[in-house]
Amino acid sequence: MILVTQSIAVIEAGQGTNGAYVACPSYSSYNYCWFRDGTFIAVAMDRWQKHESARRFYDWATALVVARADGIERCLENVAQGRPLNPADLLHTRYTLDGRQGDEDWPNFQLDGFGTLLWGLQHHMQLTDPPTMPSVWARAANLLVRYLAALWQRPNSDCWEEFSDQIAVSTLAALYAGLHAISAAFEANGQDATLALDTARQIKAFLLGSGVRDGHLIKQIEGEDVVDASLLWASVPFQEHSFLQPSDPVMQATVARIEQDLVGKTGGVHRYAKDTFYGGGEWVLLTALLGEYYTATGNLTGGQRCLAFVEASANEQGHLPEQVSRAPLHPEYVEHWLGCWGPVACPLLWSHAAYLSLSAQVRESGL
Repeated sequence: MILVTQSIAVIEAGQGTNGAYVACPSYSSYNYCWFRDGTFIAVAMDRWQKHESARRFYDWATALVVARADGIERCLENVAQGRPLNPADLLHTRYTLDGRQGDEDWPNFQLDGFGTLLWGLQHHMQLTDPPTMPSVWARAANLLVRYLAALWQRPNSDCWEEFSDQIAVSTLAALYAGLHAISAAFEANGQDATLALDTARQIKAFLLGSGVRDGHLIKQIEGEDVVDASLLWASVPFQEHSFLQPSDPVMQATVARIEQDLVGKTGGVHRYAKDTFYGGGEWVLLTALLGEYYTATGNLTGGQRCLAFVEASANEQGHLPEQVSRAPLHPEYVEHWLGCWGPVACPLLWSHAAYLSLSAQVRESGL
């Protein structure tokens, strides 16, 4: 429980007064709040009964979306008229803690975080009795559903902020989960869920038709026969809103390929085989995510092994890094990134959140 307590403390210290979670306070490129990271952090805090912290994040995120409603409407109008998109109208993927867009050149057209946010909103609302959707949340959710319905078939950067000319299968898995989840929230609040449900169904059909190769999911739509550890999103942590259930044969085959190709020499999980970022180390949050999958399938040994890897990755201060480089896939790139950006980001709040979520799942399962 020591690392659980420390993880909660790290997250609380990294939350701004307005509710935004900084990705990493000591790593300049990560002095922002991403919708993706922030939602996974908020969900973890909810799982450990830190509901006020989670609510403050969702208040911040939904207010930010609503504040950019004019740009979203212009974007949707351009799509409807068949005109090119104006990058200035697209929702950015990350913001400073006070809600400003970053000035640096950054791959801002990323959609997965908006699906994740929709799922997180519904997850949090389930904890209230009765489940209520504040007006700002409702307006933001409707804007995001329309935005995703219009744009989901367009290439965009994946969750690693790479391959902007492709469509990542894990991105669509996150969008399916978010749209499916928010449709349940809409129905519970007497709102029209038709667009969310229809878009989710379209995404699922597209994934099954173009995102599967030889019985398993692949990294990119109609891409090479390779996997990415983010494909775990097809099943966990979205649970009942997942595109695939843990026992689905396609999911089982996908995890088997991840185990074969991406579980590293020291037991952690790499992102993908050609990853050269800091040499392509083993990622703490992905190892925890694999542990969630194992736990969901009743694999006690696998879940505990992943939990032990994460705990062993903490430094003397109890801080978890983004990745560990004890056995990188491409060691020749380690020094390059150390020279560019310094040491690996630590503490990474998403890593701490992934640990909290796995710890909660282990506890709840009685394993």
